[in-house]
Amino acid sequence: MSITINVEQMACDGCEETVEDALTAVDGVTAATADSETDSATVEGDASVEELVEAVEDAGYPASA
Repeated sequence: MSITINVEQMACDGCEETVEDALTAVDGVTAATADSETDSATVEGDASVEELVEAVEDAGYPASA
């Protein structure tokens, strides 16, 4: 299943990598791609949206579904 969430304040490749690392650490996530140009992240797997948003926020970026 593919889920896209909104992620704000990513400004560079390093930001994208931080968000991707946070998302792939969530149980059930098989892949994650963050895009600072669209302020979004797309996740493959069966993790809940709430878990994904929490992981991104814990990494320091505002997120929403």
